[in-house]
Amino acid sequence: MELAYYSDYAVRLVNSEEPIRGKDALTSVEAVRDLFVGNASAARRATDADVTRFRSVRARLRAVFEAADGGDETLAVDLLNSLLLEFPVSPQISGHDFRDDDGRPLWHMHLADHPSNVTAGYAAIAAMGLAFHLTSYGVDRLGLCEAAPCRNAYLDTSTNRSRRYCSDRCATRANVAAYRARKRLEADRSESTGLTADSAQRTSASGDR
Repeated sequence: MELAYYSDYAVRLVNSEEPIRGKDALTSVEAVRDLFVGNASAARRATDADVTRFRSVRARLRAVFEAADGGDETLAVDLLNSLLLEFPVSPQISGHDFRDDDGRPLWHMHLADHPSNVTAGYAAIAAMGLAFHLTSYGVDRLGLCEAAPCRNAYLDTSTNRSRRYCSDRCATRANVAAYRARKRLEADRSESTGLTADSAQRTSASGDR
């Protein structure tokens, strides 16, 4: 069972919205279906009613990331447990898409589609995947991008727990902004030092007269 893969379900859903920028990609049933990467059968079951349901689950998943990012481990766990309780998983043995050299199924554990609606199924998979990541790597491995105004969610898989950005693009943008800020500060300090020196020289010259 690739639970690490299932944790990406949570990240994809949370990042379908950029609250600070006022952007929301989850505005149609087609957008909902796009979230089901590699699961066409589940995607086809999505209806217009799932748009609102997905948004509700998204808000709850973002709250988990916000709690983790803010250092409140207990709250993050409580929020995630609430999702796990409401959207239980349905594990099954499956052989789809995997065959050995003789064409026989390679049996493995799989989280089955939820019988009620696709939102419940997606939420169950996302919550279970996130729970696996949290318990395997730690609550502090759930983060929100520090490259303002981006606040996309990410899962830190670095060896030294050093990840701070959701993507290389945001990391580069933040580094460039920090470099420019340092240069402005250096220029301001240099200008201030120059003005102070000029003022001191004028004061000295006035005293000599």
